[in-house]
Amino acid sequence: MMAVSTMGTAKKIELTDAENALVESFVDRLGRLPGNADTVQARDNAISTLKKNGLPTRKIEAFHYTHLRGLLKSVPDRDHSGHGEAVSPLVSNAELITLNNGRLGDLPEIEGVQMTPVSSSLQADVGALSLGPVEPQDAVGMVNTAFLSDGVTMSFSENLELETPIEIQSIHGGGQTHTRNVAVFDRGAKATVFDRYIGDDSDVLTSNITQLTVKAGADVTWIRVQDQGSEARHLGRVEITLDEGAKLTLFVMNFSGKLVREEIHAKAMGEGADLTFRSINMLNGESHCDVTLELDHLVENTTSTETVRNVITDRAQGVFQGQIRVAQIAQKTDAQMACNTLVLSDDARIAVKPELEIFADDVICAHGATVTEIDSHHLFYLMARGITEKSGRGLLVKAFVAEIVEELENEELIDALEARIDQWLETHG
Repeated sequence: MMAVSTMGTAKKIELTDAENALVESFVDRLGRLPGNADTVQARDNAISTLKKNGLPTRKIEAFHYTHLRGLLKSVPDRDHSGHGEAVSPLVSNAELITLNNGRLGDLPEIEGVQMTPVSSSLQADVGALSLGPVEPQDAVGMVNTAFLSDGVTMSFSENLELETPIEIQSIHGGGQTHTRNVAVFDRGAKATVFDRYIGDDSDVLTSNITQLTVKAGADVTWIRVQDQGSEARHLGRVEITLDEGAKLTLFVMNFSGKLVREEIHAKAMGEGADLTFRSINMLNGESHCDVTLELDHLVENTTSTETVRNVITDRAQGVFQGQIRVAQIAQKTDAQMACNTLVLSDDARIAVKPELEIFADDVICAHGATVTEIDSHHLFYLMARGITEKSGRGLLVKAFVAEIVEELENEELIDALEARIDQWLETHG
């Protein structure tokens, strides 16, 4: 009998229940999703990649601490169980944009800001959304490309100084919600945008990709708050390009969620570019929250600072992976990264992986990580002055994270974020 060679034949994987549910949902929904022929091709490619490779496992280095294929055990039906409700904006005078269960509401008219629905680009210009082929390890890209329904594209005009912040509220009522937002800040523009993900404790799978282009001399603050409830599975990514002299402050805040993966991919491409990254993650219950940062310094004289604060209790698990890469040409780079974690229970877990990959020889770069419990001496000091143990623990935890919040300049914004922290501490602290 002639032997049959199987060399080079890829072994077909057996899809998990969650992966099968995604494929079935795609087949059911494709005809109702917006897009032209190019969009359909991109969607088909994404779901074919998922069918061939499945979701990433620990074998993929970027998912070593987040075994997504095992953690995503089920996927809710595409149909939504309810209608999400908008909430008060973080700042009272903010211009509000809503994405309710993936459906974009009416867009406000703001002088100097051109806005269009992403669904229009899906029908006309897929290239503007970078809706191309996705790699097997790109779980966020696979899911978002396959199911993307809408979002908002914003273009900020040259030298615009926007005094009123813009708030995007992505609201869910259960089911699945997949959105993409694009913002281009022209030369010298200055603006603040709040990017919020809101929901109750219903079963939900959400994905979002946000693409930020900050051109020469622009100064942008982008605040991303994920607060979707205990059963939320959220896959998110922020893609950043910084041109010459561009400044971006990116603030990412996560409150629990059953499974959260937040990726930040940033490129400092112009001399004088500066990224300030801050993240606060308040984790409880059975939450698994992974914040993964990749930052490329690609030219001379660029700067960045990255500070992450985690508070973890119950059986929650946190992950921070931070990689800074400095190209050989990128002399005079100054990059500083720190991750500090406060563990409030014996069963809480944290995995931290800070990395520097430096090919230049004239740089100032450093990274560090700490994991600690509440200092018993500090707690005793407070209790000796009549403060209860619970209140004392809350004060110490709040002091740990408030240092980051108070870097923000808007007092109303600071009060709103600290009020949410107080609410979390009252329930879980």
